[in-house]
Amino acid sequence: MTSPDRSAAITGVGQIAINVKDLDRAVAFYRDTLGMRYLFPIPNAAFFDCGGIRLMLGRAETPELDHAASIIYYRVDDIEATCAMLAGAGVTIEHAPSLVARMPDHDLWMAFFHDTEGNMLALMSEVRGPQL
Repeated sequence: MTSPDRSAAITGVGQIAINVKDLDRAVAFYRDTLGMRYLFPIPNAAFFDCGGIRLMLGRAETPELDHAASIIYYRVDDIEATCAMLAGAGVTIEHAPSLVARMPDHDLWMAFFHDTEGNMLALMSEVRGPQL
């Protein structure tokens, strides 16, 4: 087996596509409710910045692509405050913040909710320090 060409190596995530049925409704949710930075629109799609990863909201171009997205886990500093803010904006928290794993240097917490298009989303928070 030959060594792979390092110039062809994967270096990170550049963009994630999220299927939507109603683009205007989804843009409002990601921009206004989740507070993501809106980048630009193209016909049938809109783009957001999420900590350096671009999210593309768009309608499925073919029937085989028309399904809910994979679960995206968004990092937050204060999971309780973020869930309270989302609930205050009308978002139903499907699974309240809970401790998932105790790691050597932090506790991992997660919570789950749906966007306006039925995609399951998650919040994750790595709680360090005296809170442990």
